[in-house]
Amino acid sequence: MPGHPGSDKSSQSHWLTTEERNQVLLDLKASGWSELGERDAIYKEFNFKNFNQAFGFMTRVALQAEKMNHHPEWFNVYSKVQITLISHDCGGLTKRDVKLAQFIDKAAASV
Repeated sequence: MPGHPGSDKSSQSHWLTTEERNQVLLDLKASGWSELGERDAIYKEFNFKNFNQAFGFMTRVALQAEKMNHHPEWFNVYSKVQITLISHDCGGLTKRDVKLAQFIDKAAASV
């Protein structure tokens, strides 16, 4: 989609093929992500020891999201962070979501 808003990330925002999607979802589900039935999105809840840990994690994810120009839907209360990933411009799950999910898992593991 040359010229389409947000297409500067080209391959990252592409839809996944059925094969890619099946493999990716297997991997993401194995690490605790779940598919949202009502939307083409993935969701995961993270629990930390306290608010400082949760906020530190969110800061790392926010910096990466800004670099990727791909921002999560998230909700935080004290030590809990709930994250939903979807590519709004594409209306569904894309390679960008997968890449950000993998970064999020690494960030959570290193807190």
